Amino acid sequence: MDNPVLVEVTRGGLVESRHRGSLAIVDANGKLVFGVGDVTQGVFPRSAIKALQALPLVESGAAEALDYDEAELALACASHNGEAVHANTARVMLMKAGLSEEALLCGPQWPRHMDDAADLILHEEGPCALHNNCSGKHAGFLGLARTLGLSTNNYIDYDHPVQQEIRAVLEGMTGQIIGHDVCGTDGCSIPTYALQLDKTALAFARFATGEGLEPVRAKAAETLYEACVNAPYMVAGKQRFCSDVMEAFEGRVFVKTGAEGVFCAALPELGYGIALKCDDGATRGAEVIMAGVINQLLETNKQEEKALEPYLHQRLLNRRDIHVGDVRPVSDFAALLRGS
Repeated sequence: MDNPVLVEVTRGGLVESRHRGSLAIVDANGKLVFGVGDVTQGVFPRSAIKALQALPLVESGAAEALDYDEAELALACASHNGEAVHANTARVMLMKAGLSEEALLCGPQWPRHMDDAADLILHEEGPCALHNNCSGKHAGFLGLARTLGLSTNNYIDYDHPVQQEIRAVLEGMTGQIIGHDVCGTDGCSIPTYALQLDKTALAFARFATGEGLEPVRAKAAETLYEACVNAPYMVAGKQRFCSDVMEAFEGRVFVKTGAEGVFCAALPELGYGIALKCDDGATRGAEVIMAGVINQLLETNKQEEKALEPYLHQRLLNRRDIHVGDVRPVSDFAALLRGS
């Protein structure tokens, strides 16, 4: 059975395209508060679970030993734009571990925005691994390996102790056994695992509340949550959903996007974790769904509404900046979440 249509794309008052998807909202006890579509399907969450992948860095004591501040911890959870502040922070994280950018195995990537790429070209430079949107995550992996006395070579491999520890954390947070049978390779070359949407949502409910976690892990989750909401620009950057929404909500919401239309969130005041997948992999569709969920679940003030609006109702402009259509939730989206 197909997942339902959750987002419509209009042009000239008519629906031109549709985005189907699935969505799970789960509390820290594992109760499915709301589900639409196939919430037990295996989905590669990609970068949406970087905060979970950073848990070993904190709970091991490595982050404290390396004196990582909140901005650096936020970058360890980031899919950043490759702006100078992101690249420079990743460089400092590596320096604190006694390493250089040559240790990174995530590969080079051009900055997301043209002005940042143009600045590199102006200085006769090209992109390097520091500009990769995952460089903070990889710097964290290397910092963990260095602090624990592990090899920093091939830290991306399935059998490297760093990846083994991350796999164990994901199993503990989701309650799902994961192995080679659900393993793929992420864009930055680390293992990525197909996780059930409802179990991924459970992990973020636990991340938000600490419920069901051992004290050390609960404290690590709290530390990373606070780092991301206190330094949201480091998690993504300019003109990005994650940074804009977390900045506006001032600690009420943790949100993190992943490739191919995945989005995860944690809402501590409700005790909920959220995981969603836009079937066709469209970021715009996933953003509209997540914005719609947050808008329906939380009472929002004007600042929060202003931050959500550009992502909830995305204006389509043509080459002459004429408003020609919109990307919006389906008309019964609110009723769908209320179960009516």
